[in-house]
Amino acid sequence: MPAASSITVNDRETTPVAHVFAPRQVVPGAATFVESASVPLGEKSLIIRTQKRGSRYHVRITLASPVLVNETINGVSVPKVPRTAFASLELRFDDTSSLQERKNHVGMLANALASSQTVIDGCVTGLEGIW
Repeated sequence: MPAASSITVNDRETTPVAHVFAPRQVVPGAATFVESASVPLGEKSLIIRTQKRGSRYHVRITLASPVLVNETINGVSVPKVPRTAFASLELRFDDTSSLQERKNHVGMLANALASSQTVIDGCVTGLEGIW
């Protein structure tokens, strides 16, 4: 079982920015990591949940990326979140699956989300339908 430690992920900026998510809360079956912001309302979060149901292991990873803006009301600047992007990934593995099978499955999924996979990337980032 891995200990909760910082997780660093890069975005897809022209010059990629490394986002560091530090452990915020660990409870049985779930860990929350956040990218600290000057205002907690604007913190990005990465949540990992693990659970065994019957003969299957379930792992769910959720990423929330709020957009923080400052709104001026009566001369006072107030932070506000006008929108938040959410992504959720759920993986299910049978308890008879091998470590290599799980690694291959995760590797294929990670590769499917690469920008070079134009069909998937067009749907996910370009919000395009498939024809």
